[in-house]
Amino acid sequence: MTFRKTLTLAGVFVGLAATAAFAQDAAPDVAVVAAEAAAPAPAVQPDVTYIFNTLLFLIGGFLVMFMAAGFAMLEAGLVRSKNVSMQCLKNVALYAIAGIMYWVVGYNLMYTGVDGGYIGSFGPYAFDPVGGDNLATGYSTASDWFFQMVFVAATASIVSGTLAERIRLWPFLLFTAILTGIIYPISGSWQWGAGWLSEMGFSDFAGSTIVHSVGGWAALAGAILLGARKGRFGADGRGIAMPGSSIPLATLGTFILWLGWFGFNGASQLAMGTITDVTDVSRIFANTNFAAAGGVVASMILLQVIYKRVDVTMVLNGALAGLVSITAEPLAPSPLAAILIGAVGGVIVVVAVPLLDKLKIDDVVGAIPVHLFAGIWGTLAVPLTNADASFVTQLIGVVSYGVFAFFGSLIVWGIIKAVIGIRVSEEEEALGLDRTEIGVEAYPEFTGARG
Repeated sequence: MTFRKTLTLAGVFVGLAATAAFAQDAAPDVAVVAAEAAAPAPAVQPDVTYIFNTLLFLIGGFLVMFMAAGFAMLEAGLVRSKNVSMQCLKNVALYAIAGIMYWVVGYNLMYTGVDGGYIGSFGPYAFDPVGGDNLATGYSTASDWFFQMVFVAATASIVSGTLAERIRLWPFLLFTAILTGIIYPISGSWQWGAGWLSEMGFSDFAGSTIVHSVGGWAALAGAILLGARKGRFGADGRGIAMPGSSIPLATLGTFILWLGWFGFNGASQLAMGTITDVTDVSRIFANTNFAAAGGVVASMILLQVIYKRVDVTMVLNGALAGLVSITAEPLAPSPLAAILIGAVGGVIVVVAVPLLDKLKIDDVVGAIPVHLFAGIWGTLAVPLTNADASFVTQLIGVVSYGVFAFFGSLIVWGIIKAVIGIRVSEEEEALGLDRTEIGVEAYPEFTGARG
């Protein structure tokens, strides 16, 4: 063996020995890492949980508050030009009234009842004191109130769009005060206030029924008593289209609502203090988006098949119906399931809008198919992806909310109609509510009595 080969062989042996030594040194480190990985995660400090939960409520709250702008723009785009200012005013006013009423009486009616009960208590809600550090709740009470309040305003916005172009301002706002202060909080207490439906096992994660169908039932009751716009249906009973003022405005409103829905559904997780909660919020965001996309695509395909053309207002409502449909259970579905749930919502819009025309129910923006019919579908679909939910219990919840919200609203609308009236005159309707109800002279040259 040559000297060079001997050195080479010695080098190999030294290298192997060094590798073995290093491996022996590394072995304890591997064991430590494995042990650390198997150990439970350290508990999150209560103050950290409190901060992140409160932050979720606040961020979700201002996203849902921005939906008020979405409703305003959607309605402004879908009504005729002579009624645009009225719709903007109604949406600003209803948001303000909802906020006041939900503090004066609404929150306590909804959240201070006995478990398994039917109603909370009357009286204003009290927030934590200045500088309060009560960690027992897990969040700031004011942040929770704010998050719940913006949901109430969304319910009232649903009614606003349906009854547009022929309802008087003050009767509508009076109904809004009763809806946001009494009707919605009482019904909400049945589930979110740990009431009797919650005890029964009813499931409505973010409000397909509690928010959207309640608003839809109230809108339907008002539309029946109010009647259709003049000229909306011909002598033969067929519906006559009344194109809105601006498709770009309506589209902008839809996108704003789509954005706000991430707060609507995502923050309804009600917690962001752990990795698990944040992961679930992210999943809810994704499923919410999938459902809206499913509603758009399904409505477009069905419109093309039936009518050989795609109507943009139907597609906008298809997106919203997809969002409403997934709201009852945005966490459990797979991506494909979320798309299909939203797609059914889009189909509901295409089918239900002509049905309302046949019944001569005038829904200016299509809120009843979107919020009521798709809300019912989304609630009944919960057991398809959530094994803890029951079809029977879901149906009981849907029927219970429908009876209470529809007949309660019908009684309130009936009283208001009998006492002060709810509808403008034919002449006022023809001139436009901007001019006759709120004094906006947008078209001073207009003297005719046509739409």
